[in-house]
Amino acid sequence: MSSTSGTKKIPTMSVKLSESVGPYVLALDVGSTASRGGLYDATGRPVKGSKERIAHAFTTAGDGTSTIDAGQVVDECAQIVDAVVAFAEENRLVGEVTGVAMDSFASSLILVDADGDALTPCLTYADSRSHRQVRFLQERVDEADYHARTGVRLHTSYHPSRLLWLQQEDPETFARTHAAMTIGEYVYLRLAGIRGIATSMAAWSGILDLHTGELDLPILQACGTDPDLFAAVHDPDQPARPAADALPEKWRMLADADWFHAIPDGWPSNIGPGAVDSSTAAVAAATSGAMRVIVSQRPGTIPDGLWCYRLSRAAWILGGALNDVGRAVEWLENTVAPVDGELGEVLAGPPRDDAPAVLPFFSGERATGWASDARASLVGLTTATGPADLWRGVVEGLALSYRRVWDALGEAGAQPERVIASGRVTIDHPAWLQPLADSLEVPVVPLAMKRATLRGTALIALDVLAPDVGRATPPFDEAWSPVAGHAGHYRHARGDFERLYTALVAD
Repeated sequence: MSSTSGTKKIPTMSVKLSESVGPYVLALDVGSTASRGGLYDATGRPVKGSKERIAHAFTTAGDGTSTIDAGQVVDECAQIVDAVVAFAEENRLVGEVTGVAMDSFASSLILVDADGDALTPCLTYADSRSHRQVRFLQERVDEADYHARTGVRLHTSYHPSRLLWLQQEDPETFARTHAAMTIGEYVYLRLAGIRGIATSMAAWSGILDLHTGELDLPILQACGTDPDLFAAVHDPDQPARPAADALPEKWRMLADADWFHAIPDGWPSNIGPGAVDSSTAAVAAATSGAMRVIVSQRPGTIPDGLWCYRLSRAAWILGGALNDVGRAVEWLENTVAPVDGELGEVLAGPPRDDAPAVLPFFSGERATGWASDARASLVGLTTATGPADLWRGVVEGLALSYRRVWDALGEAGAQPERVIASGRVTIDHPAWLQPLADSLEVPVVPLAMKRATLRGTALIALDVLAPDVGRATPPFDEAWSPVAGHAGHYRHARGDFERLYTALVAD
């Protein structure tokens, strides 16, 4: 399969209002680069003319800081709701918008005072300043037991080390804390006076017992945090209604809508492309990345390198996340000279002798080694190494990182029959799927649409609001199949990757 990287207009599945089917969901997505929103009809198609997008960026620093102002995100979401509500009213949809749903980047954390004001910026998933607290907890907590209970490891992307860090960094602020929230919870509080945390969001925060669906009290005790700082946990079929008089008058049409508690973007990133059960693995490749499989039974054993999050009383999601996928590509775009010729041919072509071996951990590693202080390494550079070789080396490093997750899924008993790939990197550089297919040794099917995560969030709400309506099928491009002649290179490359990892990252 050939590549036309960056030249094709990507569809969104949008449908004219006159051809849409009610009821409708107002869906919001707070991602790493923007807040988005729009109306979705009962078949899961975005309604043409209703989409909104407001760009933003995280504040980062060399000490591991990665934050965004919580009030800014609230304002962005309010502007999006303003525009979508105006669209609905102009088109006489009052009474037909029966749900509000939201996803956000995971994991996030904000300390909030008794008046509902943020005491801290929102810590994003990439904030790694609590790395010392991770080591502190590892010395005092049986991490294997914690992993078995919650499905996650001790890591800077989860609540426990961050709560401990915030207590130690600013005890006076922590003493004033009335609630600890994720960004989605905070948006709902400020927009609609709603308190509550979704089962999946609590799981993605590292504070939920995946067996019981309740807060994991042993880890909260270990980091000295009162469980009362957290809201009640709700499954996806337990939406809320806005508090009395909480909504502005201009949003009165949403007063009787079901507001589905905000979920982490990892779950709808599976649902939107169609990876809804254990037969299909979803590969997300945006700023960060992940490989995930949804299962209807809790795995008996969770490999050390993976996480397992509870979604509801009847579903779990198993997989691993990569901190740096789009971030690695951005580094190449910003740092490396342009490639002579067609970049797609470089990525989809045969292996290159002068490509370096790369550990692509630009902001630390999550799956599978959970080395939060890891940094990227490029090994094997020579005077002959050029921009094309650097691109190929980094992309192969990403593909091999996904392969490590794939192997661990097999250890857990997950045997998906196909892989669907989505996300900004796949849209901008579709040829990267050839190294991915070669590394995984299975065909990879690219999703041919944008905003799949936002669509997935709407679909999860529609499963409650309109369970009997048939859903539209998303569009796919031609699969990228493994090239038999590349198999030997990738077997050798996997060995090199593991040797470098052992030497440069592993303790």
